Amino acid sequence: MLSYCIFIVIPVLLIGYLSNAVYLNSIREQTNSSVQGTLTQMSDNISYKINDIIRISDLFYYDYSLARHVRNYEQGWLSYEATTKYLLPKIASYIEATSQRLWLSIYFHNEDFPEVYRIFKDEDPLGSNENRYDLFHLSRIQDKPWYRNYPEEKYGQTMVWQRIEDDFSFERISLLRRLLNVQVTTTIQEIGFMRMSVPLSDLFGTVDYTKIGNGATIFIIDENERIVKASGDASYRYDQPWDKSLYKDYMILEHDIPGFEWKISTVIPNHIFEQNVREVKLLTFLICLVFTVVYFVSGALMSNYFSRKVGKIVSVLNSFQEGNFTKRIFFKGQDEFSQISLALNEMGQNIGELIHKVYVADLDKKEAELDMLQAQINPHFLYNTLSSINRLAKFGELDKLQRMVMDLAKFYRLSLNEGRTILTIAEELEQAKAYISIQKTKYEDRMSVSYHIDEEILGKSTIKLIIQPFIENVLEHAWCADRIHIRIVAYRERDSIYFKVIDDGVGIHADLLKQMEDPDESASTGYGIRNVNQRIKLYYGPTYGVQMYSRLGIGTTVLIRIPVSRMEGRTME
Repeated sequence: MLSYCIFIVIPVLLIGYLSNAVYLNSIREQTNSSVQGTLTQMSDNISYKINDIIRISDLFYYDYSLARHVRNYEQGWLSYEATTKYLLPKIASYIEATSQRLWLSIYFHNEDFPEVYRIFKDEDPLGSNENRYDLFHLSRIQDKPWYRNYPEEKYGQTMVWQRIEDDFSFERISLLRRLLNVQVTTTIQEIGFMRMSVPLSDLFGTVDYTKIGNGATIFIIDENERIVKASGDASYRYDQPWDKSLYKDYMILEHDIPGFEWKISTVIPNHIFEQNVREVKLLTFLICLVFTVVYFVSGALMSNYFSRKVGKIVSVLNSFQEGNFTKRIFFKGQDEFSQISLALNEMGQNIGELIHKVYVADLDKKEAELDMLQAQINPHFLYNTLSSINRLAKFGELDKLQRMVMDLAKFYRLSLNEGRTILTIAEELEQAKAYISIQKTKYEDRMSVSYHIDEEILGKSTIKLIIQPFIENVLEHAWCADRIHIRIVAYRERDSIYFKVIDDGVGIHADLLKQMEDPDESASTGYGIRNVNQRIKLYYGPTYGVQMYSRLGIGTTVLIRIPVSRMEGRTME
């Protein structure tokens, strides 16, 4: 009996140890997942700002008219008039095309071109309200190491982010890029050089340690493994070398910044989750101790007779738990075990039949619900749109009226889709764009939308109405002040197609996000989102569906995953 109890205690202790290890690993994984989501949001925000600066540089880089004026500059009144009425206004308009703070310095090879600049002494030019550009002759920088070491030009690709000259004192970074003259003979000639200086505080303004947790620190590390910026640690200094060995007792997570050779490194002290770990260890020890005592006492009272019968009953119950309700047990006699065996046999038969009936009924219910969802048209949206059409007609805005009517017709034509549930991704995106166009007419410049679509997937198939509900949700709940920006991304990765609806709105509180993602939640909150998720899982399986990531004050990202498939005439009418 003693050996029997020992063999019982060993599994209990092992399970307790494994449970503790699994819980500790779970905490680390949850922390890792949460932090990575936050870092992704920060990285996406930084990447957006970087791409916006590159976009402004592209305006100069690909402006052949600007290059022609600079290359053919001549002295005299005509050249002065061309400079003041064409060249300088165009440079100013390009700079004003972005809401970000930047200082532009352009260096021209043409010595006939006049220099236009201001002297700020030891002050940051970005602190001035004057024009945010300077024009110089290239002779001013031709002996500078950063200019002489600039890489060989690859048309449309060569650009360098680098901190040079006064960038260190004013905490900035500069985008360096050539200005070219592309001849008919396809030869490339450098006619100038531009430098766009941006404050680091603007690029990395969303880097905030409080989004990770108190005690955490976020470092921006440059390509030379030196600290550029830190949030949460007052003891660091700029250009201090990044040394991971100083944080051996910390969790360190890193994320690359797109467009830079820089990265975000997050340092999380272990005490953030060690307290929960200690509590779980103590609880596990107490549970193991209690079960050990119970097993020793109960083991001394049991006989082999009961253990054999109990073993058979447990075997049947395990089969029931695994979903096998065909297994039966029979005991001779009229004792309690015989009654239990008869009850188990009857229960197994009844549960098996009931599960089958419930499964069939649930499947029918899901199919009916799917049909209902596919046929559903939002009357509130239709009412608001018709009201907008009436207002446009009243004020005589016929162009907007015609565009809104056409977009509404297109939206409902694709929504009804002749009763078909399956359509191409191109049609699904067309429907979403029709909806966006209607809303764009309503909100005008307060709303902006950008698309990043992999054209390879446009011919693939999807169930309809999986993107528009999330766009509608953004426009109803995500406004930040009086503006909103939405990014719609679609791409293929291995055997899956992913859609992303990204906004820079107010974000969603973690508790509300959990409530919206709960498939058993009966409240109206997140009803449309859960319906999209259930429809995807019902049609494609439980491995596909919707995931949401959000941070207050940063925005929300909705990730939709479906398998890769082509239109094959299957309509599910």
